[in-house]
Amino acid sequence: MEAVALSAAQRSRALAGMAERELDILVVGGGVVGAGCALDAVTRGLSTGLVEARDWASGTSSRSSKLMHGGLRYLEQFEFGLVAESLRERGLLLQRIAPHLVRPVQFLYPLKHRIWERPYVGSGLILYDTMGITSGTARGLPHHKHLTRRGALKVAPGLKKTALIGAVQYYDGQVDDARHTMTVVRTAASYGALVANRARVLDYLREGEQVVGALVEDLMTGETREVRAKQVINSTGVWTDDTQALADTRGEFHVHTSKGVHFTVPRDRIQLDTGLILRTEKSVLFVIPWGRHWLIGTTDTDWELDKARPAATSTDIEYLLDHVNSVLVSPLTQADIEGVYVGLRPLVAGTAESSAKLSRDHSVASPVPGMVVVAGGKYTTYRKMAEDTVNAAVRGLDQENVPDSVTRDIPLLGADGYRALWNQRHDLAEDWGLHVHRIEHLLNRYGSLIFELLRMIAKDPGLAEPLPGADDYLRVEAVYGASHEGALHLDDVLSRRTRAYFETFSRGVQAAPDAARLMGSVLGWTDVDVDREVAAYDQAIEADRKAQEATDDAAADAARLVAVDLG
Repeated sequence: MEAVALSAAQRSRALAGMAERELDILVVGGGVVGAGCALDAVTRGLSTGLVEARDWASGTSSRSSKLMHGGLRYLEQFEFGLVAESLRERGLLLQRIAPHLVRPVQFLYPLKHRIWERPYVGSGLILYDTMGITSGTARGLPHHKHLTRRGALKVAPGLKKTALIGAVQYYDGQVDDARHTMTVVRTAASYGALVANRARVLDYLREGEQVVGALVEDLMTGETREVRAKQVINSTGVWTDDTQALADTRGEFHVHTSKGVHFTVPRDRIQLDTGLILRTEKSVLFVIPWGRHWLIGTTDTDWELDKARPAATSTDIEYLLDHVNSVLVSPLTQADIEGVYVGLRPLVAGTAESSAKLSRDHSVASPVPGMVVVAGGKYTTYRKMAEDTVNAAVRGLDQENVPDSVTRDIPLLGADGYRALWNQRHDLAEDWGLHVHRIEHLLNRYGSLIFELLRMIAKDPGLAEPLPGADDYLRVEAVYGASHEGALHLDDVLSRRTRAYFETFSRGVQAAPDAARLMGSVLGWTDVDVDREVAAYDQAIEADRKAQEATDDAAADAARLVAVDLG
């Protein structure tokens, strides 16, 4: 299989191709579950289309806690099936599906209560480890171990001595969610799926009660097309209620939206050699190692305002600061914060009194003939969610002998050969004239596709230079984002193809002019286009900062909506 480039030309061909014949499956929504559905369907031999109104992973799937985890806290809620399923999927991703994008991360769980807490937490982690083993995919992650207070402070000297009497150490998985989602999309395209971002469903096509496709608008040109399909999969996350309404159906279920806020600080601001998980009065708080940064989150509050780019408030940020500072020797301040991002969790509505208690399991339904809707779930289980959803769609196809899902055995683009290349990284650095740290960075983002970028650098050595103000990323990555990864706006590169948006104090503003010019060289932008993209990005960042000065959601949302959202 040859890796398909998600170029502007490919996108145009895909939209034209969707309108030329009836598809077996049309997937609406380009988050991780929609991407997974497209990959699952096309690898069963079904003709498949995927459309996304904004950018790949521009909603929840780029704004998670970046963890591929079993969900340790769900054991307390007796959701053993969800935890077991999550651990099985975590193992598949680490070992087979995406070893270049998913890697182990270590956590410390501080203990505060004598006598009862250590056996209580320890028994939960024994169950957690055991479920991982019985899943058959747990190789590569060490089992948990108990630490004394002295032992814990050796790996976490930045913690107050009074913050713990001991600790338990365990492992989970970590992922760059936006990059992973885009790679799932690109893998689906490489197997033959027709995929297009910036393509919005205006309405569903009907024949009597049957949904037979969708009217799709190309947001880059304004052109509309009828895309006919035997089954339409609605995988629109927090927009599920809105998109179900287009089909004139009440919907089998409703999605409750919960807001989760995260921020990053430089790695040297907290003296830890491990991640940290803390109990809060509502849920848990993570301090997660993230390259040269710490990622701290999350909150869990209701959100009923703008879904496209939800806003953090000063109240949200102070909540996180208060909780993390309660255990740190050197407290963090607002001045330490580099970036802030906000994600919305699509929870299937129930009777729980708070969103923290709603189930993270997923639901699949067929509210009208010809349409399947999937909602809920958690990032880690996206592949199984997609499998279940496509199974439901297959039942509605007038076809016999459609194969079962094969995605548990399909590596994503860049996975094949990654481990061998990692072992050869010093030789690669010497052969291509880059520092070994740059090779490691590229391998952990592109895997065996690294040679596509290295060849671009060989033709233009200036692309090996870092982006201004975002020196973790090379200039070639902005070019490659536009030429191979479907980036059509500056925000796509700075927020999702790279993570300059929340990893730099300028939030990507310093890198914006250079990144826009590099993208423009691929996408044919004029100087006016470049200036417009930079101005829109700068305005969005300024609006984010204004919102984060507000104390309540309504004021923050109003401040955020001042900016044009190219999202």
